[in-house]
Amino acid sequence: MATSAEVAAAVSAAHRREWAFVLAAAARLAPDLGAAEEAVQDAYASALATWGERGIPVSPGAWLTTAARRRALDLRRRAVVAERALPQLLPEPDPADDRGAVPDDRLRLIFTCCHPALAEEARVALTLRLVCGLSTADVARAFLVAEPTMAARITRAKKKVAAACIPYRVPEPDDLPERLQSVLSVVHLVYTTGHTAPDGEGLLRRSLSERALELALLLRALLPREPEVAGLLALVLLTDARRPARVDPDGVPVLLPDQDRDVWDREAIAAGLRALAAAFELGRPGRFTLMAAIAAVHDEAETWAGTDWRQIRGLYDLLLDVWPSPIVALNRAVAIGFADGPAEGLEELDRLAAEPVLAGYGYLASARADLLTRLGRPTQARAAYEEALLLTGNAAERRLLERRLAALRVVEPSAAASRSYSGSRRAQ
Repeated sequence: MATSAEVAAAVSAAHRREWAFVLAAAARLAPDLGAAEEAVQDAYASALATWGERGIPVSPGAWLTTAARRRALDLRRRAVVAERALPQLLPEPDPADDRGAVPDDRLRLIFTCCHPALAEEARVALTLRLVCGLSTADVARAFLVAEPTMAARITRAKKKVAAACIPYRVPEPDDLPERLQSVLSVVHLVYTTGHTAPDGEGLLRRSLSERALELALLLRALLPREPEVAGLLALVLLTDARRPARVDPDGVPVLLPDQDRDVWDREAIAAGLRALAAAFELGRPGRFTLMAAIAAVHDEAETWAGTDWRQIRGLYDLLLDVWPSPIVALNRAVAIGFADGPAEGLEELDRLAAEPVLAGYGYLASARADLLTRLGRPTQARAAYEEALLLTGNAAERRLLERRLAALRVVEPSAAASRSYSGSRRAQ
């Protein structure tokens, strides 16, 4: 017997750790991805209903996988009876098909969701929803769009997968390049959602960060000659190396100027630098390689004051060329604020004020608050912090903003500069 609280905690933990495995297993048997998701949801609901009486299993993931596969098989049989002439979207695989295949069903599922028949944004959104089990609200925040918009996008993507009879497999080598950018985007968004949760009480979602690292390592093993695969792995390693220093004992974010660099994971940094070097050797740097290079500049600086902001600004210039994005422009403006001074940075930020994508983006407001503080304009900085608070859903980040707002006072720009809030998740 187990208490309801124990069961709820066990199911929640299994959702964080096992969702992708369970869904990938169900997808092998279900008639389509929607049915696979239904089977997994039924399995988790069954766990909530039965584990209290029968006890929490030794291996919750195995229990859930068995339950989901049984339900998926039942749904498949019903579909066959209803439409015997309809080809199966996800036929049960022949064991011989697994020879030489990628050793992780999650990658099968990701490549299925990233089929060229889907629009690129739909591929990423569908994979985040199905592979990672993120709520539609979380996926919407990752894309900076309204939740109803994202819900409709995911529903359309599922219908498109079913209508196109997209197979459940990793593509053949000749088909891999056209799928790769969407797959890399998926893994990166999984990581960023774990690195800084869009909402909730805690800053981090370790299970997502770890899942993204695992997938990045698998992609690197699968595609060792692809520079952007090496670049993505470098980015994840170099960013995640700072994780031990990113929150204080109260769970409040610790920004780069205040982090204890002695607790950064030096092995991860070394591995990330090796992957970054490989990415540059393999070809012209793209989006992920350049982002990794920016992370490397931060990681290699012995102190906050020793950060080479001019190099970072130059890398953002290159990144903006290969990946034009308002978010990149925002981070470039922050870099300008350190390389050339807060007035120049604020001027760049103000140019972005009309960008629709940034209208509800809390990091724009917090970046402005930092620059205004450094310029000795506390009244305007206070208003910017209050705006950032209204736009920030994560409770840990809200506590940080509240602390900074409470401590705000008229200071000389040189005194404020050393404790800057950069406005960028990657700067933590």
